[in-house]
Amino acid sequence: MPLLRNGEFVEDGFLTLDDDAPLPAAGDIIVSWKRLERDFDALKAHNGALGVIFPVDADPEVLKLHLGALSLIVLPFAKFGDGRAYSIARILRVRLGYEGELRASGDVLPDQIAFMRQLGFDSFAPDSERSTPDAWLRAATRMSLTYQSGFLPEHGYSPADIFELRRQRR
Repeated sequence: MPLLRNGEFVEDGFLTLDDDAPLPAAGDIIVSWKRLERDFDALKAHNGALGVIFPVDADPEVLKLHLGALSLIVLPFAKFGDGRAYSIARILRVRLGYEGELRASGDVLPDQIAFMRQLGFDSFAPDSERSTPDAWLRAATRMSLTYQSGFLPEHGYSPADIFELRRQRR
């Protein structure tokens, strides 16, 4: 299934490289965390945007030194019920101040989009065939307000929830 960003399907401009693949002369690339650690100096000098697939069993604090060079962080979901990527997303956005693209990939479901967006996910690369592209598009625009505060890209990290909006209208 194509990449979902901002409520529409788009072409993914990033090329995912294997750990031993040669570095292309230019272009946006995604590498594994292992390769980012191993080849960071060469990768940050690369002509193009840099992304990393970050394992959900690692401590996101180790990304602190690399965040300035990263345009994209991909958090993989091996199973839709695994909540570790949610915690990492919140840490990246709130505690570490990461402002680049945050992508959920793997076994994610349309029903999770609203909550994922609250935690700072910008794009979704589902590999599950359980849902249709139409279901993803509907889910991407279904909820615009929530009962919980959180990180919403259009509001930043703020209490942009229903209760706060009601207070503002008084």
